[in-house]
Parts: sequence; C-alpha cells; structure tokens
Amino acid sequence: MKKIITTTNAPAPIGPYNQAVLTGNMLYTSGQIAIDPETNELFKGSLEEETHLVMKNLKAILTEAGLTFENVIKTSIFISDMNNFSIINKIYAEYFNEATAPARETVEVANLPKFVNVEISAIAVTDI
Repeated sequence: MKKIITTTNAPAPIGPYNQAVLTGNMLYTSGQIAIDPETNELFKGSLEEETHLVMKNLKAILTEAGLTFENVIKTSIFISDMNNFSIINKIYAEYFNEATAPARETVEVANLPKFVNVEISAIAVTDI
C-alpha cells in the first residue's frame, strides 16, 4: 500500500506525479528543482541560491512525512553542467552530516525540466 505525501511548502507537481510516495518504511521523493513553492514560479538567481531552494524543497517534503535529512539513504543529483559540481556539492554538504551522509550519484544530463541547473531526488527510510 502506498501513501501520497503532499505539502504546500514544496512546489506543486508540474505533471502527472506526486511530490513523494511512502510505501512501508520507504519514502521516495520526486526530483526537486528550483521552483518557489509560494508562487510555483521558476526561481531565477544564482546557482548557489538555486541549489539551496532545491534542498529546501526536499526538506519540506521530508518534514511533511515526519522525516529529516538523517533519514535519507540515497540521493540522485542531475546537473546540466559538470563544471558546476563543486558549487552544488558544497551546498548539498550543508544539509547532511558527512559521517552519515546517504549514498548518491551525480549525473550530467543534456537538459532538465524548465532548463534548470540542478534536480535532486531522495529515498529515505522511516525507521532509522
């Protein structure tokens, strides 16, 4: 059985998907991009600000499910330019304890939704 997780503190989906799905003790989030949840408009700013907004959107979904970044066991990071990796990685690191950080992959892709620079999704467990 699955439970749909929805919060107004993260952007509304822009297609036929949900912000997250909880099944058993596993939470699967959809990829988050830099959309302002208050306006549902694409954020236009620096790469640093964009990455922080992506992480804040993920945090809002985790919070709605009663979880934190400590519950995250795996992330996927998609970036439009691998030259931005160090900037994105530095900001990403602010949200995780390095000793307990999740597994992850980072992949450069040709394009992302709305032509953003970064998209991040997460898998979390409820019983850590």
